[in-house]
Amino acid sequence: MKTRTLGANGPEIGCVGYGAMSFSDMYGPTDEAASHAILNACRERGVTHLDTANVYGMGKSETAIGTYLKANPGAREGFIIATKASIARDEDGERVFNNAPEYLEAELDTSLQRMGIDCVDLFYAHRRDPRFTPEETAEHLGRLVEKGKARAIGLSEVAPSTLRRANAAYPIAAVQSEYSLSTRFPDLGLVQTCAELGVAMVAFSPVGRSLLTDHPIPAERLPDLPFLVNNPRFMTPNYEANLEIMAGFRALAAEMGTSAAALSIAWLLTRGEHVIPIPGTRHVSHFHECMDGADLSLSANDLARIDAILPVGWAHGDRYSEAQWIGPERYC
Repeated sequence: MKTRTLGANGPEIGCVGYGAMSFSDMYGPTDEAASHAILNACRERGVTHLDTANVYGMGKSETAIGTYLKANPGAREGFIIATKASIARDEDGERVFNNAPEYLEAELDTSLQRMGIDCVDLFYAHRRDPRFTPEETAEHLGRLVEKGKARAIGLSEVAPSTLRRANAAYPIAAVQSEYSLSTRFPDLGLVQTCAELGVAMVAFSPVGRSLLTDHPIPAERLPDLPFLVNNPRFMTPNYEANLEIMAGFRALAAEMGTSAAALSIAWLLTRGEHVIPIPGTRHVSHFHECMDGADLSLSANDLARIDAILPVGWAHGDRYSEAQWIGPERYC
């Protein structure tokens, strides 16, 4: 697999990483064996960047990575591992965001214990905590680098202005944001700011939570998926409209001799050498479809055909519900 750099002075990683939220039950039941099969496939395909978080399955994702590393001596050296913390619950069970230095360090310590490692390669603030300035959050994260518990730091779901301020206080290696053919708002400033500052743009949900694949999650499964059943793009009538539009994209991918997932990943890789998609899936076959995108080369004509079918703003429904929008920064 071709490589890209995780930040201005960061390590070389495979140009496509893996998003390990799918090691939790977010998109349907899974188990350790299925997660380990994905990690085996990562090593086979040259996927070196793993992205997880403390809240993915309340530790389930990190634990699956930890048991795999324990069962496969030497595997740690082949992975660049990122995790995140910030999303918490208050005394009343309400979701809050916490970027206090003692909280971030305690959560990172627990993550390291779950994974059986002494340092992560990248540690993100999962959401911005409004109690702290961007500069203060960057400094809190930076102390963990100085303590040897992380090699670099990142931010998730932030505005370009927040990135600039944080990066001025401590070098930011990566910013994570939803980015795909169905979610293109990062093109309005974040992609450009990351390129200017030498920050990796890590694109999560690069296949639109299955919409941008040949096998979107069927309507009958949605009631069992709390995140998606309340997501506007998966609610009637938006869901049906999105599937109808996507039929044209799937047909284009088939005409080009590839899958819709691979074509979606290939499109993202054209958005800049600093853009790193991290698709996630519970199924090895779907994993390989996504990774095939790393081997595709798209011409200007190919890109024009994609844009003709999926023009900017084509998706019906917002990417988040009002409840899901609490935390991410809106900047345009």
